[in-house]
Amino acid sequence: MVLLGCAAMAVAQQTPPDRPEVKPVPGTPGASVASDAVILTIGTEKITRAQFEDLLTALADSGRPAATATARRQVAEQLGDLTALAQEARKRKLDQSAPVKQLIIIQTDQVLAGSLAKELSDAKPDDAAAHAFYDAHKAEYEQATASHILIRFKGSQAPARPNQKDLTDEEALAKAQEIRKKLMDGADFAATAKAESDDTGSGAKGGSLGTFSHGQMVAAFDIAAFSLPVGQISEPVKTQFGYHIIKVEARTGKTFEQAKADIAKEMGKDAMDNIRKNTPIKLDETYFGKER
Repeated sequence: MVLLGCAAMAVAQQTPPDRPEVKPVPGTPGASVASDAVILTIGTEKITRAQFEDLLTALADSGRPAATATARRQVAEQLGDLTALAQEARKRKLDQSAPVKQLIIIQTDQVLAGSLAKELSDAKPDDAAAHAFYDAHKAEYEQATASHILIRFKGSQAPARPNQKDLTDEEALAKAQEIRKKLMDGADFAATAKAESDDTGSGAKGGSLGTFSHGQMVAAFDIAAFSLPVGQISEPVKTQFGYHIIKVEARTGKTFEQAKADIAKEMGKDAMDNIRKNTPIKLDETYFGKER
């Protein structure tokens, strides 16, 4: 029964339009059966080959394919059990109770929401729309390769090293400025990071943070890493972790062709977000309490 879940209900309610058909492979059992032939009878309910294959398509769409004859039989048996119990529940008028009605509505909405998400994700935008999206989000396809040296201060979210003295904000800034001056005078960045950085993880690698995209670092660091000229050493950048001295080794961006595979999915997510934003949702604070 778990295999079927909401997919069975979706097929029972409506036949999904424009979906690729899932049919038995020629030469296997069922390949010659007419689409309107009844292939499964459960009590008073009759299911045709076309209806059953709509269910198989729904299961495949949700990541639970039933490609073999054995798998199709298992689906039919599970559908039989599910429908038999549902028929008995209707005889007992359980479908008329208020809680069950609400559950049916919620499950229906789950199926519809999932179908919409898949439709939007699978949609192929035309080139003009895709180019417009790429131009508006070009920065999101940019990546930076950078290293840093961190000088923490008292209250920093970066853990202190063993026996390390807590510096005030002013002391940490002064130390960061002193280190930057040494780097500008020719000190080796990697060696200095190993000796001085309070980010022990990257410090052990000469300060290397590897390659990252927009949004992966805290805001102030992100702004610096994606605006600092490649090869230059930044002024100390303050975050909740301390003062960072940043050096960007490289910055690259995906071309439209390279990003094209991701654009359709991102446009689908944007469409979903817009639907949520444009649908008023109001909670009664007297009942739910105020948002914390």
